Amino acid sequence: MDGAMGLRVLLCTSLVSLLTLQAVPAWGAPKRPKGSEKRQAVDTAVDGVIIRSLKVNCKVTSRFAHYVITSQVVNSGNEAKQVAFDVEIPKTAFISDFAITANGKAFIGDIKDKVTAWKQYRKAAISGENAGLVRASGRTMEQFTIHVTVSPQSKVMFRLTYEEVLKRRLKQYDIVIKVKPRQLVHHFEIDVDIFEPQGISKLDAQTSFLPKELATQLIKKSFSGKEGHVLFRPTVGQQQSCPTCSTTLMDGDFKVTYDVSRERLCDLLVANNHFAHFFAPQNLTNLNKNVVFVIDISASMEGQKVKQTKEALLKILGDLRPGDYFDLVLFGSDVQSWKGSLVQASAANVQSAKNFVRHFSLAGATNLNGGLLRGIEILNKAQRSIPGLTDHAPILIMLTDGEPTEGVTDRSQILKNIRNAIGGRFPLYNLGFGHNVDLNFLEVMSMENNGRVQRIYEDHDAAQQLQGFYSQVANPLLVNVELQYPQDSVSDLTQHSHKQYYEGSEIVVAGRIADNKLSSFKADVQARGEGQELKTTCLVDEEEMKKLLQERGHMLENHVERLWAYLTIQELLAKRMKLEGEEKANLSAKALQMSLAYQFVTPLTSMIMRGMVDEDGLQPIIDKPPENSQPLEMLGQRRSFVLSAMQKPSPTYPTYGVQQLPRQVTGVDTDPHFIIHVPQKEDTLCFNINEEPGVVLSLVQDPNTGFSVNGQLIGDKSRSHGQHEGTYFGRLGIANPATGFQLEVTPQNITLNPGSGGPVFSWRDQASLRQDEVVVTINKKRNLVVSVEDGGTFEVVLHRVWKGSAIHQDFLGFYVLDSHRMSTRTHGLLGQFFYPIDYKVSEIHPSSDSTKTDATMVVKNHQLTVTRGLQKDYSKDPRQGTEVTCWFIHNNGAGLIDGVHTDYIVPDIFWTP
Repeated sequence: MDGAMGLRVLLCTSLVSLLTLQAVPAWGAPKRPKGSEKRQAVDTAVDGVIIRSLKVNCKVTSRFAHYVITSQVVNSGNEAKQVAFDVEIPKTAFISDFAITANGKAFIGDIKDKVTAWKQYRKAAISGENAGLVRASGRTMEQFTIHVTVSPQSKVMFRLTYEEVLKRRLKQYDIVIKVKPRQLVHHFEIDVDIFEPQGISKLDAQTSFLPKELATQLIKKSFSGKEGHVLFRPTVGQQQSCPTCSTTLMDGDFKVTYDVSRERLCDLLVANNHFAHFFAPQNLTNLNKNVVFVIDISASMEGQKVKQTKEALLKILGDLRPGDYFDLVLFGSDVQSWKGSLVQASAANVQSAKNFVRHFSLAGATNLNGGLLRGIEILNKAQRSIPGLTDHAPILIMLTDGEPTEGVTDRSQILKNIRNAIGGRFPLYNLGFGHNVDLNFLEVMSMENNGRVQRIYEDHDAAQQLQGFYSQVANPLLVNVELQYPQDSVSDLTQHSHKQYYEGSEIVVAGRIADNKLSSFKADVQARGEGQELKTTCLVDEEEMKKLLQERGHMLENHVERLWAYLTIQELLAKRMKLEGEEKANLSAKALQMSLAYQFVTPLTSMIMRGMVDEDGLQPIIDKPPENSQPLEMLGQRRSFVLSAMQKPSPTYPTYGVQQLPRQVTGVDTDPHFIIHVPQKEDTLCFNINEEPGVVLSLVQDPNTGFSVNGQLIGDKSRSHGQHEGTYFGRLGIANPATGFQLEVTPQNITLNPGSGGPVFSWRDQASLRQDEVVVTINKKRNLVVSVEDGGTFEVVLHRVWKGSAIHQDFLGFYVLDSHRMSTRTHGLLGQFFYPIDYKVSEIHPSSDSTKTDATMVVKNHQLTVTRGLQKDYSKDPRQGTEVTCWFIHNNGAGLIDGVHTDYIVPDIFWTP
């Protein structure tokens, strides 16, 4: 293979970039001086690496946005250098192409169904589907990062393509491009081309990293009729953070906003036997609304959460119109309401409600089912019994930060209860506050009841997030919106029935038109507005369509069809969340078929990079993060892929969070041998546990916090008949229920939050990640360290089979590095020894084995015969280990451990009492 190039993957969730160099620190960006100041020529190379060009091209055709990011990097030095192609893309986007060109050879992504891709990627089975190059990043973005080692005096080019349908919110469409090159770029360009058949009514562009005056000078924008254009092409001098600096000021968002003309009530676009129907009528009178706010006041909402919730509610209440009707429901262990029925939003009632909000206090657990049913009852009763309210738009909004723990807690029963109570009469909007909520559960509930879900992030602007969501549903214009099309003319329609249409939004329907049916194609729209029924029929202007096709040609045909495919796949993926069994399988199969046909990387497909391998001969893989995956704070680096056989310098990886190990530690390893370090006696105790493969043992259990570590035994797969059945830990479960943290560790993979589709890491990875109070550091092919704030620090050691090894099965060791912050009630086979244990050894005498010594030990009111012997501590050296002298307690630790060893057998690796 030509050239000398290696590739590795970095996953992180900081606000990064169109391109990032590993060697470059995150420079600050001092205030930009006026553009008229004279600038000196600067060297744009960083550690010998030059970004020759970085270009973002975005073409929008009727809301369908097609992005291509290209970058060319040159290594002008005499040594191999590592660079990173590092981009953030919207979570709603699908990657459709990626390529790397180096030394005249192109490495191109190949999209396959996920099962086939993973079989190609890894010969052994892998538990989970979420490794790869893309991770959730922040609130609305996903981060794609790939590291490449560029040989001396050579260049590499990256090209990433992704697509999305722009959604109209608050009267505009937003195109957001993250910019953070971290060094000066010879040729930097963002080029946005917009074509909207309805005509463009407004267009603006701004950055978060340039002063307004300078942005006005550097950003060229224009629009006329159907076309709009934005160009940002700063010179090297204009990128500098000061006239003499070699650092860049470009660090933040480049945002283009636009809207289209709304002269016609209907806008139908037809091309290549597909159609797109855009419905966003103007000049309608706002409907009054009946709104009930259902608020979680359980104890977990204390602190900033309840403060920010109250702040948002006070603002929202102040924004109610006098014609609106409303009530408030609070749920903790019990359910209470402000009035128990809808009241008009008069000045006096709004003031009274604000006083109620200011003074309510938190209490108890989370009776989510009871709170929602009370809110539904209030809306249903008002719709039936209060004259005039039947013409209002009813809305139910629920905010919670946790999972149901009081009253009805079975999720399937809650879904059924809410679905039956609402009966399709109004939408339910669920807001999940923080990361401890089951957002998938809330999303299914919203989807079943014509609403949607939104996460509210725990941050300084949480109140603004709540207000921002409310502003999108605060002004209903129409209810019961139906868009109908001739059944014999169309097929494969996207959603065309909506409970409500809100000011500033847009309804988009797409579908396929049967051959020779264009002449009979039309759209009938029915809805109810303020004091009137809205009915209209939309027809295709064939002459106008011919003109559009002449202007935009193949791009228009392609974009209309891909818009339909994008919306259809998104809807299929959403619908399958609330299905089970054969129905779910059928929807998944259809979504997969379309994802492959249109070459989208979706949760059902993966992209394999052909021709690129790591040191184990495995190809890099590109996966889309699972729905509602959480951002992870990741420190460190990922898998190394190789484009050639040339030996490259071994990278030095940081070991964030790894402490210098004490000389002796408490732990369990090999068959399984438990080693208990007793520092106050400067001594060590040992015992074995002999159990069958498959048994799960409790190692650490802190009842004060719920923190637990459990391990499952595996057997030696090469054991001969009649040999002692050696058992080893092959699976560990580490859980911190207070934060919803779970970590499953096997000799093959490390899976974060496996129950909710969390990401999967390999032991070939080097990474550090943080979730709430827990930091996990993976040290490539060696160990991982788990540090719990106000808890303990633990190490998992990986044992690989190697030539000459007496063991024929990969397995794990587990060590306690620090336990002084664990509670004194901590238990488990290891946990019970975290605090001082007293014992006395006497009558030391030769053992029946002349090489060993026996003695009498008195411990916990038991008199035991113990043997002085050797065990191995592998916490520093997983292959050879370090010999530890200890007193060995026989018979599964009988007399030393509390109770008998079978008391420590638990049902599964995440079991807590």
